[in-house]
Amino acid sequence: MRSGVTVIIPAHDEEAGLPATLESVLRQTLPAERVIVVDDESKDRTGEVARAHGVEVLRPPSNLGSKAKAQNHALPHCTTELVLAVDADTVLAPDYIERIVPAFEDPDVVIAAGNVQTRFTRTVWERGRSTEYLFGFHWHRPIQQRANSPMVCSGCCSVFRRRVLADFGGFPERTIVEDMDFTWTQQIAGRRARYVGEAVAWAADPETLCYLRKQVWRWMAGFCQNVRLHTGRLILRKPMLALWVLLAMLEILTAPLWWSAPFVLTLALDHPVLPTLAWWFGAELLFTVPPLVYAARRRRLPLRKVLLDIPCVYPTKIVNLVYAWKAVLVELILVPLRLSRGLTVYEKGRGSAPGNDPIARPPVPCPPPGLPA
Repeated sequence: MRSGVTVIIPAHDEEAGLPATLESVLRQTLPAERVIVVDDESKDRTGEVARAHGVEVLRPPSNLGSKAKAQNHALPHCTTELVLAVDADTVLAPDYIERIVPAFEDPDVVIAAGNVQTRFTRTVWERGRSTEYLFGFHWHRPIQQRANSPMVCSGCCSVFRRRVLADFGGFPERTIVEDMDFTWTQQIAGRRARYVGEAVAWAADPETLCYLRKQVWRWMAGFCQNVRLHTGRLILRKPMLALWVLLAMLEILTAPLWWSAPFVLTLALDHPVLPTLAWWFGAELLFTVPPLVYAARRRRLPLRKVLLDIPCVYPTKIVNLVYAWKAVLVELILVPLRLSRGLTVYEKGRGSAPGNDPIARPPVPCPPPGLPA
């Protein structure tokens, strides 16, 4: 039985990670009708790898420059009811399509995505991201789903109703994060987005600080671009989703107060150091550990490993906070004042797949973050 799904995989220099992605797509218990790889002017063997797996390959005449543009290049070739967009470094569980397709039995559902977890947990950055995903996809997303207002359907494994996507003009190119843009726009229009927690995908996240910074900057800038673009209509037409967005903004703005609380209490108010730190860490663990214990049980992960990864999330949180504030400054202040164009260039936030890249590459320099022109 076929699923009525076409899979689009945008790929630029992805020969190392693409085989695992394609194998996971081709092993689905409910097979896709078509699989299209968009070889976006790769300099490596991305196209050859895709053709060796027996899938369709489209190669634009020139580099398109972003994931959304590569996906839009393939969209006219899709004729099925549903389109599944998969990143070239994401691996789907064998039953991903089978579990997510039923969400579209509701005619109001136009986009759905599953539970994303981290493929590799070797470096401190990957382990920190793993903790973030376990927390977010087993705490925030289920709550948002119950309130019928998911904040985002993850772009690495989202399924779209093709006709609605095509009528909208394709994958949004006006912001740097097409998944959030489409998720918000469709809910504002009165349609539904769905989070399907039983459908699982594993993403290869940044293994170095350099690539983490690129990815987080793109995510935070894209979030603020959508805040600038949609907040007014969200408040009027989708107030519950507006509440999640405003809570996220509040968290960004107040995070420095929370992080500085132990130092302020100790230095300015002359509180004892150890009791102050104990109070602060106790509050952190109180809000962090229970959802992680629940997530570990759901994912059948060793609880000890999940708990030992908690310290790794704090370096990641620092990176998140730095780029969140940079995004607020650039996208919500400088861009409206026409002092910056904001982030317009899509830059991948990950290197080649760890440990299996057959081509030796020199290290990629990672310049200090500056304000975009």
